[in-house]
Amino acid sequence: MTSFEAWRGILASASTRRSVLARLGLVAVAFGVRILPADAGDSVYGKIIEVRSADVVVLDYGAGQYVIHIVGIDAPKDEPLAGEAKKFMTDLVLGKNVRMRIESRAENGDLIALLSTDDPAVGVRDVGIELVKSGLAQRQRAYDYKYGELSAAENEAKKSKRGLWLTQPQ
Repeated sequence: MTSFEAWRGILASASTRRSVLARLGLVAVAFGVRILPADAGDSVYGKIIEVRSADVVVLDYGAGQYVIHIVGIDAPKDEPLAGEAKKFMTDLVLGKNVRMRIESRAENGDLIALLSTDDPAVGVRDVGIELVKSGLAQRQRAYDYKYGELSAAENEAKKSKRGLWLTQPQ
């Protein structure tokens, strides 16, 4: 008897077939969880379902949710600017379609990512740049985009004396 014939005999009974299929299903689920986007450079599309702060949101991608920290920016933690920054973010992304491009993972498993709007009403806009340009966040000194967009946005906010730069010297 060949191994093929042996497997055919095992799979012939309905209860064994269900058991094997159930085990294969569990393996597929476990494998599926492993291949979900979680590596730098991967992109995920979804909808923002919660804004926790100006730089932390929750993305629902259909099969689950990710907590996302916007890469390259520091948003104010103290009122009144923290509340204003959170409201700005809420108006920009809550309930809207977005695209996230993963940069890295935080130690707690949250994602650190670029976030872009993908909504016909808002258009495609980089959320980090919009926050910095509004003066409601500043760029992290050790981080800037390839073409210096965060630096340019911060310089624009400083020159216009918006948000964080309202009373601070340039």
